[in-house]
Amino acid sequence: MDSKNVSWTGGGAQEEPPAPSQRLSRQQILTMIAMSSINFSSMICYSILAPFFPSEAKKKGVNQTMIGLIFGWYALFVLVGSLLLGKYIVQIGAKTMIILGIFVSAVCTILFGLLDRAAAGTQFIVLCFVIRSVNAVGFAAAMTASFAILAKVFPNNIATVLGFMEIFTGLGLILGPPIGGWLYQAFGYEIPFIVLGCLLFLMVPFNIWLLPSQDAYPTGDSFFRLCAIGKIPIICFVVLTLSSGLGFLDATLSIFAIEKFSLSPGSVGLLMIGLSLPYAAASPIFGILSDKYPSARKWMMVSGGMGTAVSFCLLGPVPVIGVSGQLWLTIVMLVVIGFSLCMTAIPTFAEMLICAHENGFEEGLSTLGLVSGLFSAVWSCGMFVGPTFGSYITQKYNFEYASACQGGLTFLAASLQGIYSLYDLHRRRSTQASEPVTDDPAQPGDRTPLLSSFHSSRSL
Repeated sequence: MDSKNVSWTGGGAQEEPPAPSQRLSRQQILTMIAMSSINFSSMICYSILAPFFPSEAKKKGVNQTMIGLIFGWYALFVLVGSLLLGKYIVQIGAKTMIILGIFVSAVCTILFGLLDRAAAGTQFIVLCFVIRSVNAVGFAAAMTASFAILAKVFPNNIATVLGFMEIFTGLGLILGPPIGGWLYQAFGYEIPFIVLGCLLFLMVPFNIWLLPSQDAYPTGDSFFRLCAIGKIPIICFVVLTLSSGLGFLDATLSIFAIEKFSLSPGSVGLLMIGLSLPYAAASPIFGILSDKYPSARKWMMVSGGMGTAVSFCLLGPVPVIGVSGQLWLTIVMLVVIGFSLCMTAIPTFAEMLICAHENGFEEGLSTLGLVSGLFSAVWSCGMFVGPTFGSYITQKYNFEYASACQGGLTFLAASLQGIYSLYDLHRRRSTQASEPVTDDPAQPGDRTPLLSSFHSSRSL
């Protein structure tokens, strides 16, 4: 691809998208490298908590419900930060948001590693909430701007690019638990956070050098207008159930595995690879399929959601089905969950973005900020709901019932997506049947793509 094909002005005008056979420009290659480093370093720092923090928090007198709230609190502030920063991304600047976000996350990661020196009880809990809150805003800044920049640089292949980016997200999630668990066992609580916080610090000058700067202009569009589009809330509900499932597992799986199967924190980290590895491996495949067959995106979300729902019910498994819990069954279900989550997650951002453009939102960084901010906010809402309510149900009943409840929520989202997709398909066919047949491309009856940069979406 020639770099002249990518508009960085954000004023709404886009040149004709390049042919798929053309080579990537230097700007696009550097952007992919920068985004990959952000995804990897951010996710590895996020995921190191899962193997050992719940048990460490229990030593500080924190109960299971409060542990879930500590995990969920992070997501709650990512939600708030994503909405605010997505709205004002043009005024702040996407590159500035990323650099500041990484720096803040690095500082907070190291500070979180010093919490073992805090007194047990109230002091420890309050400091957890404060540091996680600030860290969440930094993470929200980096992730919201990253989605917007990727969609701006690759307007015609966003699902494919996001699919490849999710490889590095998955690698961060894969390596975080075992590295964190090993460092914790070998050196104690502080070292995992200090080592990975320093990794984030290295990403600051690296991305200052790699990331391009761009100009853009604000528009009058808002989150309220975006959410008023009928399709958007349903996709948001799907995204919420995806992230709530991951958040639920972060807060509860390690304690369940340690108590049920007598695993060490290091072994729990390896267990979580069963979730992250298939997610990372399948992401580029589903990204390519999503861009090549855009009409299949809705059914990918439905199929993945159903697979995730069944797997959560068998993860424990739920006692009513009469199957006893086994380590091999838990591993298999984690693999299926990772694969199914990937199938559902990859098409969602592209679907939201195309839906916004089809409903009159301008092409440019301002709209990309709104869509990426909403996506990040909904994802974070799920990351709050999953660990908070999942931990409460786990404490009140057990992990098996909590996992089944998570599966039921995912099933509901997949069902609603399927019903809406069937309704939308019927509506579009009825509209096409009522349109007059004409050979004049200038006539209203012609069904040409609304946006040249999203021509592949006409079959949606």
